[in-house]
Amino acid sequence: MNAKHPVRTTEKTLALVEELMDRGPCGVTELAEGLDMGKSAVHNHLTTLREHGYVLKSGDEYQLGLKFLEVGGHTRKSMEFYQVAESEIKSLAVETGELANLLVEEQGMGVYLMRSKGDKAVDLDTYAGLRTYLHTTGLGKAILANLPESRVDEIIEQRGLKQETPRSIGTRGELFDALDEIRERGYAIDDGERLEGLRCIAAPVKSSTGEVLGSISVSAPASRVSDEDLHGELAELVLSAANVVELNINY
Repeated sequence: MNAKHPVRTTEKTLALVEELMDRGPCGVTELAEGLDMGKSAVHNHLTTLREHGYVLKSGDEYQLGLKFLEVGGHTRKSMEFYQVAESEIKSLAVETGELANLLVEEQGMGVYLMRSKGDKAVDLDTYAGLRTYLHTTGLGKAILANLPESRVDEIIEQRGLKQETPRSIGTRGELFDALDEIRERGYAIDDGERLEGLRCIAAPVKSSTGEVLGSISVSAPASRVSDEDLHGELAELVLSAANVVELNINY
């Protein structure tokens, strides 16, 4: 939903923050050209952000400061879902030796709350705070399968069905067929749909009223995860972890 009366100054500041996130350290001229803003305006925004600790300056270059990490860390720490699930995600990583993940839905996107690496885990591009399309991950599909159909349609309209790899779901019909299967078996699978060569199994976590709070997963290279693993022991471990979190939240 777009703001009825957007504040242009705030929009420009946020655009500047996102440009710095995409580009990394850079100067006023580069930022002004990238955002089609005047150098003076860019400099004023940067100076204000710097005064409040959100931007750092080194020489002639600016970069985002760790104040953003403080804000995000505080937000995450205040979430009951994260507080309850954190230890279970760490245990799941140790037990499987792979990468365990925690995801929630926000504004039609998946947001990684945390990840924990087991002793065999591969280092992926994910990190706490990363946003991803829900339909391209097991985590996201586990959430979508437990949302009302009308809400799923809203998300499709808002975010589209971008195909990250040739295996990604690309149509509404494909997505709803996949969600039916997920509801039937209780867990979701991502077989190279966001990153080629990676397999993932995910389970939803729901409140006592049936509302989906988020999802838990284990990710591993396809070479280490057979179909038998995916639908056998690994599925049981992920479902068990999700069940423990549900019990701790609800009771």
